[in-house]
Amino acid sequence: MPWDRNQMAERAAQELEDGMYVNLGIGIPTLVANYVGDKDITLQSENGMLGMGPFPYEGEEDPDLINAGKQTITELARTSYFDSAQSFGMIRGGKIAAAILGAMEVAENGDLANWMIPGKLVKGMGGAMDLVAGVGRVIVVMDHTNKKGESKILKSCTLPLTGKGVVDRIITNLGVLDVAHKGLHVVELAPGVTRADLEAATEATLV
Repeated sequence: MPWDRNQMAERAAQELEDGMYVNLGIGIPTLVANYVGDKDITLQSENGMLGMGPFPYEGEEDPDLINAGKQTITELARTSYFDSAQSFGMIRGGKIAAAILGAMEVAENGDLANWMIPGKLVKGMGGAMDLVAGVGRVIVVMDHTNKKGESKILKSCTLPLTGKGVVDRIITNLGVLDVAHKGLHVVELAPGVTRADLEAATEATLV
């Protein structure tokens, strides 16, 4: 069976190494905080928090502790707080090792579209454009297809771009792909998913 949202987040957490400072985007990436385990990882939220903990148990929520997606989270003993300007100074200054982001579309050359759909209500651009330009590694976590069953991994993005050639690795419910020289390299398939399943769900070139 393909991975569910939590399994995708758990797989993404395997990408993280001790000592890394990591930003988690909204959506599925926020779940990664629950799977860091004993690794020495510091999670950063661009709304002004360094040292983000996992989601709270029901009844233990603190409405003053939220991530960039406005979900309640927990703090750690080493958590620090600061304003948005300092947060984006960390991002733009190259202090964040990796960002795990959601996406609407990813192209085979690593182009990323994840901030708007024309004609739809846009609450704000968010920090994704700064993140993809400033962090060391960009990992996208998303469903492989949209609600219509159409591939979200394309030869070229059709939606407005967040960044050009910025994605390093894609983790979907079907498997793990790396952006390579002339297409996408298949790193891993989810349990029960075949190469044929992946190819049928992918518009982009697989190498």
